[in-house]
Amino acid sequence: MKAIDLRSDTVTLPTPKMRTAMAEAELGDDVYGEDPTVNRLQALVAETAGKEAALFVSSGTQSNLIAIMSHCGRGDEYIAGQTAHTYRNEAGGAAVLGSIQPQPIDFEPDGTLDLATVEKFIKPDDVHFAMTRLLCLENTQAGKVLPLDYLEEAGKFVRRHNLAFHLDGARIFNAAVRLGVEVREIARPFDSVSICLSKGLAAPVGSVLCGSTSFIKEARRWRKILGGGMRQAGVLAAAGIVAVTEMTDRLSEDHANAAALAKGLSALPGFHVDLDSVQTNMVYFSLSGLPVDKFAPFMAVRGILIPSHHGSIRAVTHYGIEPADIDAVLAAAGEFSSAYHGTRL
Repeated sequence: MKAIDLRSDTVTLPTPKMRTAMAEAELGDDVYGEDPTVNRLQALVAETAGKEAALFVSSGTQSNLIAIMSHCGRGDEYIAGQTAHTYRNEAGGAAVLGSIQPQPIDFEPDGTLDLATVEKFIKPDDVHFAMTRLLCLENTQAGKVLPLDYLEEAGKFVRRHNLAFHLDGARIFNAAVRLGVEVREIARPFDSVSICLSKGLAAPVGSVLCGSTSFIKEARRWRKILGGGMRQAGVLAAAGIVAVTEMTDRLSEDHANAAALAKGLSALPGFHVDLDSVQTNMVYFSLSGLPVDKFAPFMAVRGILIPSHHGSIRAVTHYGIEPADIDAVLAAAGEFSSAYHGTRL
């Protein structure tokens, strides 16, 4: 039985073309800047993002950490969302390794940070406070796409306050497909952008950090300090080139599958979905009158992997998930609803 894994789009497997490209990649020592395949990937992603330069790194976590440490010094502060990946899901790396203080604030329902609220948290130039140096946004945020006019407004805001501006664009291609624009349109207001290759784009490893030439020079030094020099990394970068050139347009299929899943779940007794929040490849839903602790095991027996949560449950569509799989998930969820809805819990 095929496993239908909806835990994350990180579970994607490389395509046959990626495997061939990896096997045939032209290689060199990337720490010396001599791996031609890495160099091609970096040039490709920099051009795609509309930035001067780019740096191939091992992961999105490392990419964001390098960006924060390049923008901020020891004792400085960055502002991010309370549930942002840069704050919540990266093991406190900026604080632990960079001695950089995070200042989290709550996201708005649409995934933005209210700029008036951000302004209140920018510290004055006073010996009592860390110096606020950086604002970090995330796109997509919990599957929601940040509006272009908001990004423009935020870009003007950071310039007024003399802050650097970083985008955790792990799923920036999903956002671009949703908006029908080029990635560079989303990236334009930012000083740096992290782009993940190993989620919906299906490469096995890696992210690319983009910015100015001087910024990437600094970032390269931090990559070395963090142990991110990978030598003949072209064997991985080759898959990244295929990801960026061949796997972006198909993200609309993932969005369609997520919309179908959301619509189907919302029709089942005990399942609650905010359909307006399903904009890309993520579906968040909750259960009412159903035993939440039994849901994930029930689905797993039927070959469907969904995270076990007591609050909101997330299902993520991606390469390898087909419309027939969505039908199978809905059938299993329907069984669960029929078996447990209205019973005494």
